Amino acid sequence: MKTFSKWMNTAIVLVLAVSLAACGAQPTPTTAPAEPTSAPPPAEAPTQAPAPTEEVMEPVTIRYANWNVGTEEENNLQRQLVKAYMEMHPNVTVEFVDMSMEGRWDEKLTNYAAKGELPDVFMADGTPLYVKNGWLADLTDLVANDPDWQDVPQVLKDAVTYNGKVLGLPAAQFVMGYFVNQDLFEAANLDAPVYGVSADDFFAATTALTDVQKGKLGLDEMEFIMGWYPSTQDPNLKWFSYDGQHMNYNSAAFKAGIAKAGEMKPHTWQGLSDEQKPNFKSVGPWELFLNQESGVRWDGGWAVPGYAGATFNWDFMGVPGGNQALVADIIVVSKTASNLEAAYDFAKWMTFSKEGYAKEAELAKAAATVPTRMPVSVNADSIDLYMSFVGDKPGLRQALENLDNSLLESLAKIVPGYINARWEGKPGIDIGEDKDVNMWYMFNFANDGKYKYEDYAAQLEEFANKILDEARAELNP
Repeated sequence: MKTFSKWMNTAIVLVLAVSLAACGAQPTPTTAPAEPTSAPPPAEAPTQAPAPTEEVMEPVTIRYANWNVGTEEENNLQRQLVKAYMEMHPNVTVEFVDMSMEGRWDEKLTNYAAKGELPDVFMADGTPLYVKNGWLADLTDLVANDPDWQDVPQVLKDAVTYNGKVLGLPAAQFVMGYFVNQDLFEAANLDAPVYGVSADDFFAATTALTDVQKGKLGLDEMEFIMGWYPSTQDPNLKWFSYDGQHMNYNSAAFKAGIAKAGEMKPHTWQGLSDEQKPNFKSVGPWELFLNQESGVRWDGGWAVPGYAGATFNWDFMGVPGGNQALVADIIVVSKTASNLEAAYDFAKWMTFSKEGYAKEAELAKAAATVPTRMPVSVNADSIDLYMSFVGDKPGLRQALENLDNSLLESLAKIVPGYINARWEGKPGIDIGEDKDVNMWYMFNFANDGKYKYEDYAAQLEEFANKILDEARAELNP
């Protein structure tokens, strides 16, 4: 009997100990007590499971480099967005990497990489260089089943994909094309061009508006015509004659673009003589639109916050034919990031996250401004959110609803060799006293009477495509 009583006392003590532990009344012992070989059944089942102890997240530091964060004193929207992320993730600290030293962006990154200190997440200026150097983490599996990624326009997905691998994230997208001063056309008794207008009707309207003596121009500048016009003549061509592999500088469509730019020169700032410029308040083409001295202005979506305060009615008409050019910013994640999943999660917040964009819109509203970027993960809700800041602009809405086939203008950021094929390369050409000119020279002066473009078109195309082929072959993602 004494043995039985001792056993009962022991059992009661154990039951009480278990009950108190479940209620959280006792601190967790530093050393777990020995368990009995056979525990007695509890007197009564608990009515609900005990609350789990809050999980302690491992501290994470993410080193971040971007040119759009301004200074700590400015505390712009991008810095506020970073702060909001850290508030949502108390275990994460985002450190801004100092990029204030001299040199180009990629030179600074190369210096950090040489020291083994490449930022974990950073804005990309020349993605092909990073791919070639093996700096970038493969994000393919991380985005594969992400619902926000499904709503990223295909043109942006393609921009960050190399040999089937997603090696970057679209950080921002800005539609680019013509903004229209509707009041100026109405005052001239002309139909203002709208999204979807044909190229012929667009040029007819802008030509009719020009009245240099009264300080009015149909267009602001001529050079951008070479970028978009070839695509209206040949649907296989994108921005500046690029077809996805090569430049088509010798094509009939691109030659037509060169000729059309020359034809429209008298209706642009470049066509004004020194004697005509005093007819205008503006001192350069960038001022014409807001001064109501040009019917259209070639610009990007980053200009919308400035146009939102305009005193005249305006809309976006994009590129004739119902399209638009597109500028993209890209953020990448370093292969050397200590915590890839955490770095990706932060990078997503700053790029294509719908939740992140909603927070940016909230911050913009509090600052009484327009979000600095357009949504990257694009659906009806994110378009409505952006348009709530700019009002009724049917052309702008149409452009945002029609992004998949855009003319990606940001080729320098994503296409290996493009910078030399378009601007810096020297094809071995002398033009008069100008010796060994570069590609920029050949396009910039194509309508200045220095030479005939057709005489050099085949040479320029061959030179450019050799550069593109060799640069593409060097990539090993």
